[in-house]
Amino acid sequence: MRTLYVVTHPEATHHVERVVGGWHDSQLTPAGVRAATSIARALRAQVPGSAEVELFSSDLQRTRRTAEEVAAAFGVKPVLDRRLREKSYGEAGGRPQEWLDRRFIPPPAVGERLEHDEGVEGAETKAAWAQRIYAAMDEILQRPCEHQIVVTHGGSLTFVVASWIKMPIEAVGYASFRAPSGSITTLHEDDFFHNRQVVSLGGTQHLAHSTKAV
Repeated sequence: MRTLYVVTHPEATHHVERVVGGWHDSQLTPAGVRAATSIARALRAQVPGSAEVELFSSDLQRTRRTAEEVAAAFGVKPVLDRRLREKSYGEAGGRPQEWLDRRFIPPPAVGERLEHDEGVEGAETKAAWAQRIYAAMDEILQRPCEHQIVVTHGGSLTFVVASWIKMPIEAVGYASFRAPSGSITTLHEDDFFHNRQVVSLGGTQHLAHSTKAV
């Protein structure tokens, strides 16, 4: 049996400044820190008190700060993994969102999508992005711990979930699992059939008393 709780970091400075996130190392806003505290409390309420827990996080400041709140609630140390980062938008990172919008070339409806060039210097392809998330998830899921928490980003959540359900990586070109900032997605594998469920996607009930990011 295994339950994986996937957290998307809450409101960060790039949200309110309306600049491109990606690998731009933005920080949580005060509202984001409050939301991170609510996330930690919600997870602590869901996980049995006697259970062993492992915590993994993207190494960017906004996810690290979120993971710190969770770590304090469980008395564990987060394992930082740069492979759990958001997509790199290359030279667009930290620039105004409108700058990226003017240059971005969307993928075709039919044809090559994983290796598609979006027209931004240094940006990752979807294939490279998916491959590193899948590699991180392979290592996490090889560990025997029954309760694991992954703190990542809204875009990268798609590939965490796709990896969980064993979607072939060549098929993720059209995949999109949407979740708000500060959300918790719960994934569960039973110990009889070993089916992998998406129990809940992008839950935000725990944010009722904190400021949510858009």
